[in-house]
Amino acid sequence: MATPNPAGSPALPVLVADDEEPIASGYRMALTRGGITRLICHTDSREALTTIQTQPLSLMLLDLNMPFVSGEKLLEAAAQHQPGVPAIVVTGKDTVESVVHCVRQGAYDYLVKPVTADRIVTTVRNALQVVELRRQNQQLREQLLAPHLKHPEFFADILTADTAMRSIFGYIEAVAPTSNPVLLTGETGVGKELVARAIHRASGRTGQFVAVNIAGLDDTMFSDTLFGHRRGAFTGAEGPRQGLIAQALHGTLFLDEIGDLPVVSQVKLLRLLQELEYTPLGQDRPTKTDARVIVATNADLARLQDAGRFRPDLYYRLSTHRIHIPPLRQRRGDLGLLAEHFMDAAARQLNRKKPTAPKELTALLATYNFPGNVRELESIVTDAVSRHTSHILSLKSFADYIGAMAGPPPAPGAAATAPVAENTTEPFGATLPPFKDVKRLLVEEAMRRADGNRTRAAQLLGASRQALSWYLQHPEA
Repeated sequence: MATPNPAGSPALPVLVADDEEPIASGYRMALTRGGITRLICHTDSREALTTIQTQPLSLMLLDLNMPFVSGEKLLEAAAQHQPGVPAIVVTGKDTVESVVHCVRQGAYDYLVKPVTADRIVTTVRNALQVVELRRQNQQLREQLLAPHLKHPEFFADILTADTAMRSIFGYIEAVAPTSNPVLLTGETGVGKELVARAIHRASGRTGQFVAVNIAGLDDTMFSDTLFGHRRGAFTGAEGPRQGLIAQALHGTLFLDEIGDLPVVSQVKLLRLLQELEYTPLGQDRPTKTDARVIVATNADLARLQDAGRFRPDLYYRLSTHRIHIPPLRQRRGDLGLLAEHFMDAAARQLNRKKPTAPKELTALLATYNFPGNVRELESIVTDAVSRHTSHILSLKSFADYIGAMAGPPPAPGAAATAPVAENTTEPFGATLPPFKDVKRLLVEEAMRRADGNRTRAAQLLGASRQALSWYLQHPEA
């Protein structure tokens, strides 16, 4: 009969490995008193190695210096047989080289003997909480995606819980198997290349995903980069060069910043899309290709067409499948999820322990519009993690950045200004609305733009927060 899971004890056992019996017994007693009762204890490192290789575990508490099999060898085995399971190293060796080596081997934490019972229990509990949070996040992502997607794993690199983004994923699954080009539009930093890679994975193509930013390429550089050249095609061409389209055979070619492509180069791209062939420089006969083309831009292609800078026929060819990726300000529900992800990534890059996000962080981030989108959020979070010096991540760097980008608040009593369209000389028509209605509409719009943040809304209105709060409590006054 299965043993019921005690409160606070993990479903899978915790492995304790230390060659000194008194220390191993002390760990066992401390963890049991702390409510962690599912334990496997070994004083022989060879038995610990067998357990790591054969037994599912929730956590490993390993002595670094043991006879027969060292703690470092156990870490290597854990990385292979227990991926994602945290390993806590306990040792009497307190050197920077040892710490760095263990962290690189995947250790979750590094404790130096002697270690108090409270420290052991606290460290183990914190690690188990991390494991549980990861499990819950994975379960949540599967619940959000699985009901609508056949293969949610194609989109694992795109962190989102947004309904609009999930709808995009469903559309991608539908169109990815075709060979038609895809046009991705969206502001800078929304993750267009991540979406392009997801399309490639969902397509089932066996070739490579080849990406190139074509901004700044003149026609000669574009042709050479994409199509390649033969030896002697031009002065200095001492050998042949394979173009990116050849590298993308049976795969996907991703062209970023398509709005910057010169018109003369657009003709060559159009022929590639229509005829599925290209001609390397210095070659007489065209070469066939089956590469799928995905293009991306943050420009308004319709406006570029009107200005004569983008060919309409190329636009229509590229627009067979068009996907617009919404900016981050339209999916603020992703702010917390993305911030946690970037905190974890920054901590690993800096070889630091991940700080805890303050509960006010998401609310603070939601007051900002993020013109640089996800890329800007990543930069802000990385900078904050690199500065932090305590367990809780400080809000100061976030507040300073948002305040600097928003500019100084308007002077008390100053009217908020906004550009007025040329055809709005009489915006209200013949009859003016009542003053109380205008005031109500202004307050509602300010609160909408500030996502309910009264301080930010008051700044937009040029009023004090106290005055705005009083009005919201007495709207009929």
